Amino acid sequence: MSMQVLKNYLQISSSRNELDKKGASFLDAADSRWVTFLRRIGLIRRVRVGDMVKSWDVLTTISFIEKELEKDQPILDIGCFASEVLASLHKLGYKNLTGADLNPTLSQMPYQKYIQYEITDFMKTPFADKSFNAITSISVIEHGFNGQALLKEMSRLLQPGGYFIASFDYWQEKIDTTGIKFFDMDWLIFSKQDVLDFIAQAAEYGLRPVGEMNFECQDAPIECGGKKYTFGWLVLKKTS
Repeated sequence: MSMQVLKNYLQISSSRNELDKKGASFLDAADSRWVTFLRRIGLIRRVRVGDMVKSWDVLTTISFIEKELEKDQPILDIGCFASEVLASLHKLGYKNLTGADLNPTLSQMPYQKYIQYEITDFMKTPFADKSFNAITSISVIEHGFNGQALLKEMSRLLQPGGYFIASFDYWQEKIDTTGIKFFDMDWLIFSKQDVLDFIAQAAEYGLRPVGEMNFECQDAPIECGGKKYTFGWLVLKKTS
């Protein structure tokens, strides 16, 4: 399926259980009090990685990659700081992983010997054309959303047949977020129409949905910034 929606909170907990079963979970929230104490006093410098509420996003993304990509094919995660995706893929045996983020403390992300981390604006990266078979993005594109710049760079970086896989804040009807900022950036909760507009714009860059699209919401299990909503998940394939 090319477009999916998180239906309820139960899907979050069940997704975390599935990640645990797969040996792909990298949720530091499960750290012991001792590890938390060592991090607090500076004896552990690694970034706290993972977020329980992103469990469904991460599982859906990883399951798609396991189905569609070989373990030696190059994968990029944009907005990778504190994201669980690359660490989870490494645990599953994926060997050609890159993360891009502007956060200067990327050197504290896990598996530095095995994952290439690049401090860069993912709207304008230093990577060569057609460098990746897949690009992932977990709850990133809704912050400072610029569809044209994003799609132009994703299209440039993807090999023909490659995938752009993104999760994002979503509610079927429009939710007004005017004046609310995160990370000093405007915040967009995508509506169904916003997603459709994004898909139409993506076609101009040779990126198209690869399956059925389900836009229907059920519950609003996420609450942030005074708004209640859910998550959407979308896959676009580079067709040219």
